[in-house]
Parts: sequence; structure tokens; C-alpha cells
Amino acid sequence: MAGASDSPLVLLHRPPSLDFMDEILSRNFRILNTNNSSEPLPIFLSRHASSARAFVVVGRFFVTAEILSYLPSLQLLVCGSVGVDHVDLAECKRRRVVVTNARNAFSDDVADCAVGLLISVLRRIPAGDRFIRSGDWEKSGEFRLGSKVSGKRVGILGFGSIGSFVAKRLEGFDCVISYNSRSEKPSVPYRYYSDILSLAANNDVLVLCCSLTEQTHHIVNREVMESLGKDGVIINVGRGKLIDEKEMVKCLADGVIGGAGLDVFENEPAVPEELFGLENVVLSPHSGVATQGSLDNVAEITLANLKAFFSNRPLLSPVRLD
Repeated sequence: MAGASDSPLVLLHRPPSLDFMDEILSRNFRILNTNNSSEPLPIFLSRHASSARAFVVVGRFFVTAEILSYLPSLQLLVCGSVGVDHVDLAECKRRRVVVTNARNAFSDDVADCAVGLLISVLRRIPAGDRFIRSGDWEKSGEFRLGSKVSGKRVGILGFGSIGSFVAKRLEGFDCVISYNSRSEKPSVPYRYYSDILSLAANNDVLVLCCSLTEQTHHIVNREVMESLGKDGVIINVGRGKLIDEKEMVKCLADGVIGGAGLDVFENEPAVPEELFGLENVVLSPHSGVATQGSLDNVAEITLANLKAFFSNRPLLSPVRLD
């Protein structure tokens, strides 16, 4: 525990390796870090966290109704992620616990990752790297052609900050951009499709940037992939469960779609082994957000939300609970 003795108690749960905000939080609050105890988490929470008014969660820790039941004084849940599908929002609403997320902290880096995956799939950069390292270039000298990036028709599913940043970057490649989101955005200059099937049918590439909800779970199913077509490419920097992963594996293997660049998966860190041998797939270990710049941004917005809450000022990134 650290910070001024009269400052609010803030509970922190994070993966052991992600200590990037420990110091900045400790300078401002009394921090109760779950990593500092060998006790099972439920016992630790029930013994030490009953007076915690704020809970900072880093990573994909599931904040369930059971976890919340150990925190009777909790008023604020601060998520160090943009997505909140790992949080029981209904229980938070019932208990009147306010929730915040990381807002735009990751947007630049995730957009960069999406474009990097797209270029890597179309130009077959990882496959080329393997081709050289294996000695096949020296043996045969023949490497299969890639596909042009410039001018591609790119449909973006989810047009929040990440989707808009992806579009901005792809304008530099003269790509034709269109999008689908919960509603049309009058200020956006790109074509809007009201349904995912139309978006897929009229584009060469689908970039998935939307949140995971009940409505978007497996939104990219076999019908969508068939609409995208045999030369189509899927880039996923959103959540793994946006795609029916089993059907995607079949579609990639059978040539129903042309390729995929995946930073997220349905059951991380497990990845379907069938993907490992496919030359038209580029895999990334959910690292789109993994830069020091992103971590600094997360620490900054986390601290700002905590300070705002304990000063009765408006939160920077509240999450709607309805």
C-alpha cells in the first residue's frame, strides 16, 4: 500500500508483468495491489478490499458479479482497455458502480497495427521472410505474387476512433473507404452501408474495429465471408469473437476468402493450429496496443479519471451501462 494515508483506497489488479502505472498511481492514492499477495483473490478481496472505492483493472481480467460482491464500497471501475466485454455491466449498473475505459489511448497504435497487417497479408511480407530464411529463394528463386494495396476497396466495421484512424491512414494508399456502424455519421465523407453483408459484398477488405457485444458476436459468419469473396481479406484488430473462427478457418483453407490478418482470437491465447500452415494468414499475439506510447496514454487517462471522480468532476471516458 502506498500514497498519502488520508487519500482514497484504490484497488489495482494487473498481469504481473504490466506494472507501468504502479508508480504514478501510488504517488496519488493508497494502492492495494492484488499482485502483492499470495492469497487466493476472493480471500484477498474479502480481507483487504472492502473499503476500496475505486478498482483499476489492467488486461482481460473478468469483473464478474462474484468479484463485485467482495467490494461493497466500490463506486468506480476503471478499465485499462477500450473494450469492456470482460465486465458485467448489468451488475455494475445494478450496484451503481460507474465504469470508465481507456477511450482513445490505443487508437493510433491499433490503427497502425491494422494497416500493418493489411500490407503484410496482401504483399505476403511474413511469407517472404520465411521463404528467404528457409533457403527456398536460393533453391527455387520463385516466390508467389502478392496483391496490390493501393486502390483497394476497404470496408471498416465500427467507425469509432480506431476505425476513423484506419481510414485516414489508408487514404494515403488511395483506398476507397466505406464503413458500417450502429448509425450513419453525417460528418464522415465515406460511403455508409447499413448492414455487414452489403459492406462485405462491395469491398476487397474488411477491417474489424467494432466493440464486442451481443449484437456483434460472430457478426462475421460464413455468409459474410462468402459475400467478401475468394480474393477478399479480413483484418481483425477488434475482438476475436467478432468472427466465427471455426468457419473462418474453413473458409481460408477452402479458398472461400483470400486471406486474413489477425491480432485477436476467440479463445486467447489459444489459436487454431490449422492457421499455422496457411501462407495467406498473418498472426499477431493481441499486440496492437503493445507500445510504450499506448501504455503511457492508459496510465494518464486512468489517473485523470480517478482524480476527476474523487474531486466530483466529470469523468473523461465514462462507459454507458444501458
